This record gives sequence, structure tokens and C-alpha cells, in this order.
Amino acid sequence: SESLVVCDVAEDLVEKLRKFRFRKETNNAAIIMKIDKDKRLVVLDEELEGISPDELKDELPERQPRTFIVYSYKYQHDDGRVSYPLCFIFSSPVGCKPEQQMMYAGSKNKLVQTAELTKVFEIRNTEDLTEEWLREKLGFFH
Repeated sequence: SESLVVCDVAEDLVEKLRKFRFRKETNNAAIIMKIDKDKRLVVLDEELEGISPDELKDELPERQPRTFIVYSYKYQHDDGRVSYPLCFIFSSPVGCKPEQQMMYAGSKNKLVQTAELTKVFEIRNTEDLTEEWLREKLGFFH
């Protein structure tokens, strides 16, 4: 049977994620990561600043590789407080290669541990990535 392949996280990405956790900016931002199959490394794909969940959705590759996203989301509560939850979103669209699925599934936990994230959500269809979906996942309701 196929065994899970666990990819390491690229050194520069580990550093970037650490800085991202303690960023001072107050806008929404995302780090999109992918797996470099040959190197068996999780690497940076792109960094996006000031991006809403709906814009983020448009940036994601629809079918192709699955994607890891760390997303810093600015949420304004009704009482005026502001939260900046850091979410790990694991996009695993239906219909990608089993070998790829194994690699991403195997590396997900390692990446979550490395980035020290607690809010971990999986999304099957990138179309579902909306502000409402995110708020619901985070337990913010209006």
C-alpha cells in the first residue's frame, strides 16, 4: 500500500511563517504554500497582502495541486473589538492524483506543527472559501 510521504518544510518558509505569526500589520494577509515534489519540501508559492477571503479564493489553483494557506484574518466584532485569527486552510480539491494527495495529506500535520497553528480547516471546493464560511469555521456569527 502507498505510504504517506511527509515532506519537510523549507527553512526560509519556517522563518517566514514565524514572522507572519507576529506580524504587526492589521490587514488580511495570506501565505500560500505548495509542495516541491522533487525536493520533497513544502515551499512558498506566494504571499498576498490586503486580500479578502473572496479574493483569496480567486488566487487558488482550482483543480491542480492542493494548497496550504496560512491566512491572517481581520475580524471586527460587534462591540468594536478586533481579532486577528490565524487560520491554516488546507485546500484539497476533488480529483487530484492519489500520489499528490498522499504527499499533501502526509505533510499537512508537519506544517501545522511547524507553524504552530491551532485553527485548521480543510476545504474541498475552493468555491466554498468565502467570508461567511471562514466566520462560521472560526465561530464568529452575526
